[in-house]
Amino acid sequence: MGDPLKFLKVQRQMPRELPVPVRILGYGEIYGQFDADSAADQSARCLDCGNPYCEWKCPVHNYIPNWLKLVEEGRIIEAAELAHETNPLPEICGRVCPQDRLCEGACTLNEGFGAVTIGSIEKYITDEAIRLGWKPNLSAVRRIGKRVAIIGAGPAGLAAADALVRRGIDAIVFDRQREIGGLLTFGIPPFKLEKIVIERRRQLLEGMGVEFRLGVEIGRDLSIDDLLGEYDAVFLGMGTYRALDGGLPGLGLTGVHAALRYLVANVHRVMEWSDDGAPIDVKGQKVVVLGGGDTGMDCVRTAIRQGAAEVHCLYRRDEANMPGSRREVKNAKDEGVHFRFNCQPLEILGEAGQVTGVRVIETRLGPPDAKGRRYPENVPGSEAIIEADAIILAFGFQPDPPEWFTPLGVDLHQNGRVIVTPEQAPLAFQTTHAKIFAGGDMVRGADLVVTAVYEGREAAKSIARYLGG
Repeated sequence: MGDPLKFLKVQRQMPRELPVPVRILGYGEIYGQFDADSAADQSARCLDCGNPYCEWKCPVHNYIPNWLKLVEEGRIIEAAELAHETNPLPEICGRVCPQDRLCEGACTLNEGFGAVTIGSIEKYITDEAIRLGWKPNLSAVRRIGKRVAIIGAGPAGLAAADALVRRGIDAIVFDRQREIGGLLTFGIPPFKLEKIVIERRRQLLEGMGVEFRLGVEIGRDLSIDDLLGEYDAVFLGMGTYRALDGGLPGLGLTGVHAALRYLVANVHRVMEWSDDGAPIDVKGQKVVVLGGGDTGMDCVRTAIRQGAAEVHCLYRRDEANMPGSRREVKNAKDEGVHFRFNCQPLEILGEAGQVTGVRVIETRLGPPDAKGRRYPENVPGSEAIIEADAIILAFGFQPDPPEWFTPLGVDLHQNGRVIVTPEQAPLAFQTTHAKIFAGGDMVRGADLVVTAVYEGREAAKSIARYLGG
């Protein structure tokens, strides 16, 4: 039996963090890795609560206390096997999940002692297991002779593929991009998720029998009718890529950039991949990012690394109501980003077709809206102008359903999200076309990587039931 008072003797500790002056010069991950002793000590701080709040707050309901105990005992391979029972991408979620709002935020030790460093240990488990030669063992899986086409190699599609092959169902993943991962690869900056991590996951999935057909766009290179005729079921995991722009005047000015286009262009530049679009470089510029979510944090921290003269982030509510990870906000502040809270953009200003600034107004929080969040109200007489050479729009994203949805009879909500059966239904995540299932952001709306993983996993279970597996 471990020491139940370990949390009193060992303080919460994160892995080594690159100093700010060093990390802003490049795009490597800013957090290092635990060694075996540190991982064991940090894992041993877990109280092994009888009703683990961390586990229930986790969208995929990881067996967190159980694999923490295995790490404490040095049983890394077993910890990796257990982690993969609930999450097919643990080393990725360990890096990009907002643990402060999920598992670590719900940790019993969070008040007064410091939460167990769950995310860093989750990352350590798979990284170390792979280093030791671990691979998923599917030798006992019996193939049932069914094939499923998965459209989209993002987190929902990868999770579905993993869950299907573990049930003996062949998974063939189609994606229009050159690499797997979706926004994991092309949207999330390397300083949060180095791309070698996704390449290693691809090798593991291919070793399990998952087949990837990349550079293939459904509706252009291959029709959906072809897939429905050749495969026993289809899973849609195509994400949300239509950017919201807030309807601000001045959107057509030179120097106004959509967040995703900015981030994708930078990943292509850093990775030295060819890209049809022009690179977006804000070196020496005054940059204003509109939006306070994780995408906004990715943008401001990328601008810092590109050498922007100043970087400001505007958010219309206060800091306590920011949707982004608290850790990412802290990292952005540490790296020199200026935050302006309770600040609502009204108009993008320009001269001779070029951005010169943004007109804003101060806000205060009014009554809660339909979702319980207090809605910001403009404060009369508080307008101001913030100078800028570049404006990056990070207001969020909505689904952009392809034209071939309509003739198939795949019903949509008014905002373009795919309508599926509820999670409690026998065939959860089934669309109005019986043979087609869907999950992730195109069903839920723009959300976390881990929620997309959950929906891909659960949809795969429903597909297996539908196919009699």
